[in-house]
Amino acid sequence: MDNRSVLISGMGIAGPTMAWWLLRAGFEVTLIERSPYLRPGGYVIDFWGLGFDVAERMGLQPDLKREGYDVRELRLVGRGGERVGGFDASVFVRLTGGRYVSIERSALARLISARIEGRAETIFGDSIVGLSQDGEGIEVAFEEAPSRRFGLVIGADGLHSNVRRLAFGPQTEFEHHLGYGVAAFEVAGYRPRDEGVYVSYAVPGRQVARFALRGDRTLILFVFAGGSDRSAHDIAGQKALLHQTFEGAGWECEQILKALDAAQELYFDRVSQIRMPRWSKGRVALLGDAAFCPSLLAGQGSALAMAAAYVLAGEIAAEGAEPASAFERYEKILRGFMDEKQKAAEQFARSFAPRTRFGILARNLITRTFDLPFVAEWVLGRGLIDRLELPDYDLSAQKMKSA
Repeated sequence: MDNRSVLISGMGIAGPTMAWWLLRAGFEVTLIERSPYLRPGGYVIDFWGLGFDVAERMGLQPDLKREGYDVRELRLVGRGGERVGGFDASVFVRLTGGRYVSIERSALARLISARIEGRAETIFGDSIVGLSQDGEGIEVAFEEAPSRRFGLVIGADGLHSNVRRLAFGPQTEFEHHLGYGVAAFEVAGYRPRDEGVYVSYAVPGRQVARFALRGDRTLILFVFAGGSDRSAHDIAGQKALLHQTFEGAGWECEQILKALDAAQELYFDRVSQIRMPRWSKGRVALLGDAAFCPSLLAGQGSALAMAAAYVLAGEIAAEGAEPASAFERYEKILRGFMDEKQKAAEQFARSFAPRTRFGILARNLITRTFDLPFVAEWVLGRGLIDRLELPDYDLSAQKMKSA
């Protein structure tokens, strides 16, 4: 079987990024996505580090600047909307040398997918239901389409990866819940509206925030302690749970919950990490959140996914007919780095939505010291610097053909 035929499951961030690099190296790429369309909405991500480097190599920097947001301030508020903490967000730009942007996750996915449109086969509204490997390739069974053979299968299908379940086992074996749930939705015409300001309010174990988007839209983000029970499978049950959790919490929660009632789409999930002893099995490899999800609260999942997609594509192209060697190199390069990112994310989750009034007070006071010279740089600097140098792959189709 020709290993240059690759099936990638998932059209979020990691999958299309890897497809771009594989196409550049002359591979035949098919992407499959369970959703009937590219998923809109979701949440705003902070994008920097190695992922920014990969995006720059893909020529995406002008698009990031156009689609991104310049966040001026992180403002922590009290019950009456008074400022109780926070800091000038320009510190992130300074610490990264200007290589930092906040962008809607769905916008980033759309920008990357546009780069492969018409160049890779894409299948929407279908999913993989079976994988059968042999020495030559993988027979893939689909829910709707007829079965097909591929040289490699890449699972880039997120925290709740279907490929991981089929190839490695149930999610319960690999998921590490961090003790929180998260939900996000968009609302049009919400007031008040603070341009360029991330406004956040917290009571013990609960946090709600808003951020003004273009087109008179506002993103609302809920984070709450618990969230391990996913019994609220439908949007009505999820809305009911959010009402139960945030009613009477103060600040703007009452009007936010009214806006929630009218929302047609809602992102709702646990805050979890995926921890696996290996990221590959035979001709199947996992990528991004499917392999090493650092958690939504880490703030860098999409950037890490893009960096990993570049490395995995580079190693596959370099090793050619030896997927085992490519997957081993991919993991050797990234394993320690991703482990450190997960440890840092777990620590950050505890301070993101403190469970006690004392914890909230301490967080507010600490952020207020960031206005002092060099304090923010000292506290935040280590977490913003990716201490890994990406390999320099020559991913050109001509070079691959002559190798």
